[in-house]
Amino acid sequence: MGKIVAVVTSDPSTVAGGGAPVFIAALEEDRQKLAFRLEKILDASVHDLGNGQLIVVDHKA
Repeated sequence: MGKIVAVVTSDPSTVAGGGAPVFIAALEEDRQKLAFRLEKILDASVHDLGNGQLIVVDHKA
């Protein structure tokens, strides 16, 4: 099982606690760019939840 290391969203009110940092980007293009930059920096994987939210998961953790 992996660990969520970051959340990228357009609406921070839809994210509740959990310890992972939340990054906010209003536009879809900006969310995608931010998530994929984090993916490379953190050596993790991005998963699109399909509701304007992307999670960055470390599958090695």
